[in-house]
Amino acid sequence: MSDEINQKVINIFSKHKKDLPSEHKERVKFFAGFNYVKLDKDTNGKKFKPENLEKYAQKCHYIVRVMRNIDDETVLYNYDVSNDKLFSFIKAFENNTLNGTIIEIDKYFPEDLA
Repeated sequence: MSDEINQKVINIFSKHKKDLPSEHKERVKFFAGFNYVKLDKDTNGKKFKPENLEKYAQKCHYIVRVMRNIDDETVLYNYDVSNDKLFSFIKAFENNTLNGTIIEIDKYFPEDLA
């Protein structure tokens, strides 16, 4: 991940881990083994619209970097995975259809490429 994106992710959780007033809605919570922050408005203070989020998700792709050891050499595989197939891709590792270690997942939009 780029340092800028990495810092944004870190800031989401570090900002909320501090002792915030009890009326603050964006508190770090824990469920099913994971920390999360619930967001009910965008950065402009507007409520989310499901149709806009779904359009965004349909355009989104991920480059998933997977490390494997082949013939005593460490190699990286870069997979292009569309948003609708991301869960299936990750599930393939759990089912041992794919093997290796997921190193990084980067989001990108194919139409934004030069």
